[in-house]
Amino acid sequence: MGGIDLKHRLFALAIPVVVAAAAGSWPAAAGTPPGIGNIPQGTQSDSAYAASVAGVTNVFATTQRTSCYRPEVAYFGTYSPENDGYSGMSPCNGAANTGENIGTTPYATQAGSNPGYPAASPMLVKDHSESDIRIDPNNPLHLIGTSKWLVSPEGYNHLLGFFESWDGGQTWPVQGHIPGYEGWTDNTDPVGAFDTYSNFYAINLPYQFFYKGDSHDFQTGSAEPNPTLPNDVISMSVRKAGSTTAADNTWIVTHKNQPDYIAVYDSNSLGNGPDKEWVTIDTNKTLPNGQPNPKVNTIYAMWVDFHSPTPVPWVSTATALPDGTHTDWSAPVKLPSPPHNPQGVTYLLPHVDANGVVYTTLTNFNPKKGYCCVQIFVDKSADAGKTWSVAGIVGSTIQPPPLEYANTQLRDGIENSFTVGAVPIKGVYPLYVSYEDYSAGVDNVILTASYDGGTSWNQNTFVQVNDNASQVDAFQPNLTASSKGTISVAFYDRRLNCPSGGGEARKAGIALDTVNLNYSGSLPPYGASNYCVNSTIQFYKEDLTPLGHNIRTSQHTWDPQLNEPRPAGLNGVEGFIGDYYGNIISADGSTDYTTSVSTYNDGTNPSNQQQQVVATISIP
Repeated sequence: MGGIDLKHRLFALAIPVVVAAAAGSWPAAAGTPPGIGNIPQGTQSDSAYAASVAGVTNVFATTQRTSCYRPEVAYFGTYSPENDGYSGMSPCNGAANTGENIGTTPYATQAGSNPGYPAASPMLVKDHSESDIRIDPNNPLHLIGTSKWLVSPEGYNHLLGFFESWDGGQTWPVQGHIPGYEGWTDNTDPVGAFDTYSNFYAINLPYQFFYKGDSHDFQTGSAEPNPTLPNDVISMSVRKAGSTTAADNTWIVTHKNQPDYIAVYDSNSLGNGPDKEWVTIDTNKTLPNGQPNPKVNTIYAMWVDFHSPTPVPWVSTATALPDGTHTDWSAPVKLPSPPHNPQGVTYLLPHVDANGVVYTTLTNFNPKKGYCCVQIFVDKSADAGKTWSVAGIVGSTIQPPPLEYANTQLRDGIENSFTVGAVPIKGVYPLYVSYEDYSAGVDNVILTASYDGGTSWNQNTFVQVNDNASQVDAFQPNLTASSKGTISVAFYDRRLNCPSGGGEARKAGIALDTVNLNYSGSLPPYGASNYCVNSTIQFYKEDLTPLGHNIRTSQHTWDPQLNEPRPAGLNGVEGFIGDYYGNIISADGSTDYTTSVSTYNDGTNPSNQQQQVVATISIP
């Protein structure tokens, strides 16, 4: 999820690259895993897919304002000669127009910094990688997106930021970094949720590192940039209902006059590190029987603690209050695993059904098998997170993609996505899981459902979501469900070649792409296949009957090599467009909103930086 990426790599580096099968047309041969080649709507041509964007609206949200903040750690390393659009960290020099506190003087959390920290002045936010998007339950036109706010993609130097709309995503006039955690080097993994009072909860993962040359050093104790702060924390920030500016006082970042920590991992816990945090809130005011929901506004915060390096999953809860405050966080509860399951569990994705039962998927990378194969299972709680049980297993031999995708340096993201249906089938709210499967030598997106509370996942329900005719990568699925039962699967895919020339190639910045450590073809990559990226969506009925074909939601193909953040340092191979992106459906079930990355220059992005593009589409 883009947190402490050293730990992401502990799994990914151990996953072998699967030898590609011979290219061919679907369906796949007998003996392939469930869902591969099972495309109920059939494949569609690339030309039909390209034209399907006609009914989609795109808005480049993060180019509408210019943000700056003073980072805790400055890093001015860049490539020489410059390539792939990189330009290094840049002083703000009065460019900010967000109204946020840009750090003209150091922030409060930077008071205990070691000599040489924080940076000497505010720096320009250049890129916006990875994202989430949510809709206010009391105002369908009020949306908040969150993303990484990068001042140096070369150094992977970022805080979390937000962008906000009151007109259904047409304009995004309020933006800025999420305040309160500027004293850590990075704050990462953007995820949020509204309560029933329109307060917006953003869960955080602030952590410290410093630069040793062009590499990241995670030493703890006195060597940290700010030894007065914990090395890593899981924490919460709350944007108060009715806020209309980016000022600090529109956010609550403390609880009982202390930082709003959910879990703390400091220098005394060397060998531990939190990551993969997620949040959801039970917003069901009443139960299906019409009675008040006693669990309404329960906040479920989840994360994993990587411990040398095996991760252990945890959950803590609190209750949201009308003024944007909340009750104390409960003592963390360890989530259970199936019997004889080796602990390598990560990727927690909680959702609540209409009865107030909370479910989450957990993804297990088996260390005894070299992290080669993935097991996905589901945990549930019916008592507001006090006790948990394993509901069932989705699959146990899923083949994940390698660390970096073929032809480019962008890394893999979250293996799977999860959501809970809003319309019961035979009295039970269905559960849906979508995941990546690399068994065919390219990445495919698989979707499946359970109609008995997660106990069984019948292989007849496994379908392939991506309907490209040629075998190319489809990745990073994100599921959501509508109030009318419609299921939406959003994902990135690479079925369209990079622009081969003309205005599209120029605006896509193809000429800037001159260094690629994972590509054997000629550069710049004009016309390259399985290289450039689009965003895509597929809709289904609640029984997984597809509603038409895949729809392209990005109006322009874009190059992922440009300005991509470098989680492993400037000289590392690994690049980053995010581990996931946002997908949400309006309360009336009519409109789907996604927010995803693009480096295309629509006229507002002349440096081909990573921007957040909000796509709006009517649901068929």
